[in-house]
Amino acid sequence: MAVIDRVEILMVDLRPQVPRSDAIQAFVSQETPMVRLTDTDGAVGMGYTYTIGTGGRSVVELLRHTFAPALVGREADEIERIWRDLMFLTHATTVGAITSLALAAVDTALWDLRCRRTGLPLHRAAGGAKDRTPLYTTEGGWLHLAADALVEDAVAAKAKGFGGCKIKVGRPHVSEDVARLRAVREAVGDGFEMMVDANQAFTVDEAIRRARHYEALDIAWFEEPLPADDLGGHVRLAASTSVPIAVGESLYSTSHFREYLQREACAIVQADVARIGGITPWLKTAHLAETFNVPICPHFLMELHVALCCAVPNARWVEYIPQLDELTASPMEVAEGHALASSTPGLGIDWDWPQIDDRRIADLNHTVSRGG
Repeated sequence: MAVIDRVEILMVDLRPQVPRSDAIQAFVSQETPMVRLTDTDGAVGMGYTYTIGTGGRSVVELLRHTFAPALVGREADEIERIWRDLMFLTHATTVGAITSLALAAVDTALWDLRCRRTGLPLHRAAGGAKDRTPLYTTEGGWLHLAADALVEDAVAAKAKGFGGCKIKVGRPHVSEDVARLRAVREAVGDGFEMMVDANQAFTVDEAIRRARHYEALDIAWFEEPLPADDLGGHVRLAASTSVPIAVGESLYSTSHFREYLQREACAIVQADVARIGGITPWLKTAHLAETFNVPICPHFLMELHVALCCAVPNARWVEYIPQLDELTASPMEVAEGHALASSTPGLGIDWDWPQIDDRRIADLNHTVSRGG
């Protein structure tokens, strides 16, 4: 069995192609730590993770000083064992965002390596439930945009075959949110799904109030209405409204999803493969949600999530936010409003290494190998 011979760590910083804002922040950059593993047979696996503008250096340091030395010499195909060993190696900082993000970079690289060695694309290696998943777009629904801009983007998305759009909510008064949503609903009609996302901005009472207004517009889901650690508040909200409640991008453990599902505090699971710690726990979360008859509709990272959504039967949507175009030689394939799983062995991401090399942050390049 081939063992891991070399671990390369680097980071690039990606700027979004359009301004992005929500109820609590502006998304001005994506720090993208990357891990490239090479085994003793010369096979290579590439993984990555991300932060929204801050924390990337902390992820790189954890990878460099703790995870990379623990990976060298390990059997690369023992993905589950490696994931658990790394989690317990960092028990003092788990469950937590930095540790989960670092775990994700390693775990996605290990899955990429396994898939390339076996000649399988990720969606088949991880389950093979289907080969495409419907898309909805977020890129034209940011909070700073005027109603006419929201309408223009939603109409264009519908014309391309997309099945829905996400619109950020959290304007100072609920009437402002409703006016923007109503303008889009009137433009796209009843058959086009509209999701809303508050990015954890509301109190419980305000979320209940706003959900009551959103119901009349037939909203597909109400995303992150409350701080993610307010489980009791989500229970109250979910019991008070017919609008499905979506959570997950700010949860970092499969156990947290179990608690939400057991308490009937959500109707949509939005596990983010980077924030939950990689493909290994993402698949567990998806299958857990399936046992509750709840769909998984992951947050962000569409280039990676398309394969995972095609791996499991209960994935309903992939979120369209292009972010890796500058680092890939070919974009994610889209046909008739669906994201298509790549048939290429590996994660399905066609990395452009000259572009990555040009964008590396100079002082964040590290290699750990068996030869020292």
